[in-house]
Amino acid sequence: MDLLNTGQGLQQRKLRGDLRREIISMLEQKDTSNRGMRYNEVIKAMEAQSSLPIDTVEFAEVVRALENEGAVKVSGDREKRTIRRTAFGKNDE
Repeated sequence: MDLLNTGQGLQQRKLRGDLRREIISMLEQKDTSNRGMRYNEVIKAMEAQSSLPIDTVEFAEVVRALENEGAVKVSGDREKRTIRRTAFGKNDE
């Protein structure tokens, strides 16, 4: 029934939640100077530590959701995009 109501199955929601936690964790570990990380670097680093490939569309949707929540800020265009953790988002987690 959940799939009909939300368009997402339980497994997909779980994977998105895991991806969300890992993105935040990675940004907090690497973001000591508050400059953030390049978008592509985050994907590559996550792929290096994961046994599954990272779906870039799914990654983009999770980052967009985090940005809408105010947890991260994405700036720049195309290959120069950076993701950084916001102070508002740090207090929220």
